[in-house]
Amino acid sequence: MTIETRLAELGITLPEPVAPVANYVPFVRSGNQVYISGQISLGADGLVTGTLGQDMNVDAGQAAARLCAINLISQLKAACDGDLERLQRVVKLGGFVAAAPGFFDIPKVINGCSDLMVEVFGDKGRHARSAVSCPALPLGAAVEVDGVFEIA
Repeated sequence: MTIETRLAELGITLPEPVAPVANYVPFVRSGNQVYISGQISLGADGLVTGTLGQDMNVDAGQAAARLCAINLISQLKAACDGDLERLQRVVKLGGFVAAAPGFFDIPKVINGCSDLMVEVFGDKGRHARSAVSCPALPLGAAVEVDGVFEIA
């Protein structure tokens, strides 16, 4: 089964890659590594904003992290010149969650991204990861995730 078929089975249509909002590029290829800049919780219905533990719960945070995963895959497809079959492995994800003091379920929130990587890519989607909280993210986003990918 191809990755595109798997995305279709999951009901996922990849959006156009999001353009940077500041002075950086969306991804850098170095050898067989692709470094993708942080992708925020932006979907077809707009930007998911909020603060976990204040005006968002874990389920809403996981849904926001899933949007980040979809945006990462969209950028990865662009980095692979449209061919997601070039993916060898998701190496590492870095998750950032806008969270209120005392909110400690940061890893559960970022699971929304991690879980989708495994759903889409299977064993190639298993990765190392960090998950941290912060008081605010760009544009008021609830979640942001960056990633390192190995490609052929």
